[in-house]
Amino acid sequence: MKKRVLFLCTANSCRSQIAEGIANYFWGDRLEAFSAGTQASFVNPTAIEVMKEIGIDVSRHRSKNLSEFDGQTFDEVITLCGDAHETCPLYIGGTKKTHIGFDDPAKAKGTNEEVLSEFRRLRDDIKDRLMKYFSNIS
Repeated sequence: MKKRVLFLCTANSCRSQIAEGIANYFWGDRLEAFSAGTQASFVNPTAIEVMKEIGIDVSRHRSKNLSEFDGQTFDEVITLCGDAHETCPLYIGGTKKTHIGFDDPAKAKGTNEEVLSEFRRLRDDIKDRLMKYFSNIS
């Protein structure tokens, strides 16, 4: 049976969407990744763009509120931002909860290229840290 992992962030627009895409792409044979936000918004177009650059299509993802997963069980919940880490509901009792924090690329300012560069840095950081984190997944 595949391990069920939920990536949780505030808006479910960038970090958690990228993490879900990377996890399903690299470990989809061993785990099933989902993502949600403490508040749903939209999938950031720049996140879609930088994921496409590495061959992972998240263009069909949609932003989901955590409440959509009420009643479902997960083997692990991974929070990716401080706000989600602080507000993650306690009803996920018994589930392993891990915090792997990342800056919010949606707050990046500057030219289009500077913003793209920040999203790429974040994508690569998430990929590298998840590679280490899931290196022993069975």
